[in-house]
Amino acid sequence: MDRVARERELIFHEDVDDETLAPLFRALASKPRLRILRLLGDRLMNVTEIAEALGVPISTANSHVSLLEGAGLLLTEHRPAARGSQKVCTRAFDRLHLQLPTHQGTAGKQVETHMPIGAYVDCNVQPTCGLASETGIIGLFDDPASFYEPSRVDAQLLWFHRGYVEYRFPKRLPSTARVESVQVALEVCSEAPLHHDDWPSDITVWINGVEVGTWTSPADFGGQRGRLTPDWWETHSSQYGLLKLWQVTEAGSFVDGLSATEMTLSDLDLEASEFVTVRIGIDADARHVGGINIFGRAFGNYPQDIVLRLRYE
Repeated sequence: MDRVARERELIFHEDVDDETLAPLFRALASKPRLRILRLLGDRLMNVTEIAEALGVPISTANSHVSLLEGAGLLLTEHRPAARGSQKVCTRAFDRLHLQLPTHQGTAGKQVETHMPIGAYVDCNVQPTCGLASETGIIGLFDDPASFYEPSRVDAQLLWFHRGYVEYRFPKRLPSTARVESVQVALEVCSEAPLHHDDWPSDITVWINGVEVGTWTSPADFGGQRGRLTPDWWETHSSQYGLLKLWQVTEAGSFVDGLSATEMTLSDLDLEASEFVTVRIGIDADARHVGGINIFGRAFGNYPQDIVLRLRYE
């Protein structure tokens, strides 16, 4: 659990439930706990060291650490000490992004589909590339043909240097529904040999063939275990990504709430078919070609597949 300086962020979108937010707010509503997060910004510390830095009893420091850990803000592990073991802590995230919920008359009118990352219907990838399930490699390393293996449906991590994977999501909407927004959420990062902390890559999403936004990943995150990453996967390889959200409304398209393109819902022609096509990859004209890692529900830091949300009234 070595502490490495890198961008690690946790994003809560406006539809997050109150039971998820409450422990987070409770953990942050304390000056001592905020001090602990600040202390752990660039180092590892055990509970005794934290107690000494705060000037409080070890039992009090341990209580604060446990609350932060329960909220998902700290990572801890037990290591051997002179007597017994010691609990060593590091900060889980360097950035928190929270979009506060809004009251909407159409609240609850949403269709959400979770797509396994290996359930793509088309692909065109170039090495370095590969797929991994919870238990092992699928096919061969750096072999594009492996992306056509029947067992690709079990993939929990896939990566490639250039190209794309494409999915078809069912459009299960009432016949009278009027779509207000389309959202695509996934855990993703750059792809470097093993991993690299400075490895930018322009990752693009297309919906129904329309380019709706590009996000530049800063790195291929490795060297520290992903929360869900299986034990057999080596730590020096890609471990986790960042949870990103692409959204299209009648006002335009956005990545994590920031304007991306002028494309709107009207450009997506959602009425043309019974499914929504989502393509994820590296554009042929990308400035930063650093590849892509896409994480499934059993790899990385977030227990989810690729999620498509259709909000409607």
